[in-house]
Amino acid sequence: MLYKVLVVGDIGTGKTSIIKRYVHGIFTFHYKSTIGVDFALKVLDWDPKTTVRLQLWDIAGQERFGNMTRVYYKEAVGAFVVFDVTRHSTYEAVKKWKSDIDSKVAIPNSTQPIPVVLLANKIDLVTGKEGWGKSKEEMDKFCEEHGFVAWFETSAKDDTRIEESANALVKNILERVTPIYDPVPTPEETGVVRVQNAPNGNEKPTSSCPCD
Repeated sequence: MLYKVLVVGDIGTGKTSIIKRYVHGIFTFHYKSTIGVDFALKVLDWDPKTTVRLQLWDIAGQERFGNMTRVYYKEAVGAFVVFDVTRHSTYEAVKKWKSDIDSKVAIPNSTQPIPVVLLANKIDLVTGKEGWGKSKEEMDKFCEEHGFVAWFETSAKDDTRIEESANALVKNILERVTPIYDPVPTPEETGVVRVQNAPNGNEKPTSSCPCD
């Protein structure tokens, strides 16, 4: 089963780092900003009867201001919206990214929005008891008001909750979406990684979002 998943957010929020960590298990400080769109493929043995192929579309942060996102979003069935917890402007931009997704793509054969998970990234840079400025209660409310199915504090550097957040999105996709058996506009399937560590059907991702 093939599922197209968008990864969007402002420039410098760590989208490419999250994908590299999730797909290849690596992190580096030396990524260049994505221009246009890049691709990666992750293969999950979700359960004994279900193999999930995630086609991750890494969309450049500046693309929200262009006309190409409708093309990039076509046939997507899920998305991550990423912001940098150390840059408040990227948090403010989250609402615009979510609105952009909702206005341009929906679950196939439906008017329902695709499931979107919010990632509060670079949590490894936060020090002190005051945190990064938003409480769990505030984020739960924000998530519910804006239609995110879950949210997670993540770090691509430390591999904090990257896989957990991906499993939450996959779970929501499987509950809502009919799989695509013929690949959508397919990049070369390089860097394919197969894993067997998805949760079983009785486990629920430990997201703090009440709308999950």
